[in-house]
Amino acid sequence: MATPAASAAEELSKLTIDAKWVSSAPNLKKNLHLLSPQQVSLAKMLLETDQTHLFQHWPEPGTDDGEKRAFFDQISRLNDSYPGGLITYIKTARELLADSKAGKNPFDGFTPSVPSGEVLKFGDDNFVQYELNGIKEAKDAAFVLVAGGLGERLGYNGIKVALPRETTTGTCFLQHYIDSILALQDASCSLVEGGCQRKIPLAIMTSDDTHERTLELLEKNYYFGMTASQVKLLKQEKVACLDDNDARLALDPKNKYSIQTKPHGHGDVHSLLYSSGLLNEWRDAGLKWVLFFQDTNGLLFQAIPASLGVSAAKQYDVNSLAVPRKAKEAIGGITKLTHSDGRTMVINVEYNQLDPLLRATGYPDGDVNSETGYSPFPGNINQLILAVGPYLEELKKTGGSIKEFVNPKYKDSTKTSFKSSTRLECMMQDYPKTLPPTARVGFTVMDIWLAYAPVKNNPEDAAKVPKGNPYHSATSGEMAIYRASSLILRKAGVKIDDPITEVFNGQEVEVWPRITWKPKWGVSFTDITSKIKGNNSISQKSTLVINGSKVVLEDLSLNGTLVINSNDVAEVKVGGVVENKGWTLEKVDYKDTSAPEEIRIRGFKINRIEQLEKTN
Repeated sequence: MATPAASAAEELSKLTIDAKWVSSAPNLKKNLHLLSPQQVSLAKMLLETDQTHLFQHWPEPGTDDGEKRAFFDQISRLNDSYPGGLITYIKTARELLADSKAGKNPFDGFTPSVPSGEVLKFGDDNFVQYELNGIKEAKDAAFVLVAGGLGERLGYNGIKVALPRETTTGTCFLQHYIDSILALQDASCSLVEGGCQRKIPLAIMTSDDTHERTLELLEKNYYFGMTASQVKLLKQEKVACLDDNDARLALDPKNKYSIQTKPHGHGDVHSLLYSSGLLNEWRDAGLKWVLFFQDTNGLLFQAIPASLGVSAAKQYDVNSLAVPRKAKEAIGGITKLTHSDGRTMVINVEYNQLDPLLRATGYPDGDVNSETGYSPFPGNINQLILAVGPYLEELKKTGGSIKEFVNPKYKDSTKTSFKSSTRLECMMQDYPKTLPPTARVGFTVMDIWLAYAPVKNNPEDAAKVPKGNPYHSATSGEMAIYRASSLILRKAGVKIDDPITEVFNGQEVEVWPRITWKPKWGVSFTDITSKIKGNNSISQKSTLVINGSKVVLEDLSLNGTLVINSNDVAEVKVGGVVENKGWTLEKVDYKDTSAPEEIRIRGFKINRIEQLEKTN
């Protein structure tokens, strides 16, 4: 029986490639007997793809032998986790890096135009009807949360989904999302004669950085009311970094026996759903829709029912949720692209590419606002609704691979070397790039105050944002929740005082009454208006918290803080005059390390002076 060393040597003897490969990696050759036949095959692959630099530092056998084997364990993982393996990754990288160096336009040959879609106005008859239809469809939907990142960019060291959505109740993003899905589940099943037992599934894409902490957050909180089987975690692997235009793999600066890796982008969610078998499970269970959303947009679920209703009515294969977009605003535009050869696609075009593309194709003024005061190209907010059947058929062809891009940071205009290593990336919203022209791809535009307030910038970066542009910080994200709640109640007939302006962490924001409710209280606008009776008013200094699905506000005059806790069994009417000292906002300096991170990044904390609590 051949020994491992003999087998390895035999594998080496099968290398019928040019002798320069063996001579260029003498240190590897000396150590081949340490490797398994499979590892020798991987070594051959690396040599054939010009990666001999990886072995130049390898010492004689007997030194760091365990680290050498560990190196190939990592190579094996990187090879297995990428469709087509590392050979395909390196080949694609070389092509994209060559295009980048040459300044090739990825949209060469395409002409942009405004695609077809639905523009909704919150609260009008059209919106209400779509919302009702969307709630009917929700029982046949699955949700996918793309949550692979930490909150370091925000100045928060935890996982982003554990960050409080707002500090009035302290409800974290993940709990709010699950509460929202469960509320939709109950509302949708209630419309079925005799009810239904359907549990809406939730898949969460995690990463090495977030997987264990996400699981711990779920288990510690008993999945926030979901069953454990209702939630699936899909861990995304990282990809190899690249050192130069020849796509030479980058060694980790801290470990010469390890390849440096970075995230591949949220586009991996498609391949993970396919390879995990979840899409087949959902299709076989009769589900019709997959809704994708990202980790720190606290307003999104207020826009989902109506958007889902649009998908069902228009029979969209792909529905991109969007908001009105100012010309040249730093948010991608949903665009129809028509190639000179007749190909068409409806796709997100990044803001820094849209203006030059328009100028180069017959629009001399580029990206400009129309008579509405907004760009005719709606702003992409990276929330997608896909029809399960067509989605699964497409992924059978592609395996879920999404067209990649590379964004190297060059040291100078020669574009011959990088400031730091780069890697291939892919984006979830680029899925439509591979679809045939027959695919039904559209969009749904929502009021921005209703649908979009992401939390992604730390206080220092947010404070540098030009006045009038969105901060996209924890400060603005929380204030946007109170604004949306106030405007919804205003539309429902409640007298809401106008906001005042305050500055927190260098950001000037509107401060509305601090109104928040559990999703089950207001799944739809129709649901909310049915719970508003008589003459109700809420002052600017007030805080209103509604915990319960059957709370009715009737002739309430609130000037202070009111917290309502209901058991959801019987209707609870709340009215009369409520006046107390309430809860105030106290400024906190971002640099005050005595305050918790989740408070510091907002620039304020809630001082709970006095409140009235009603519980039943």
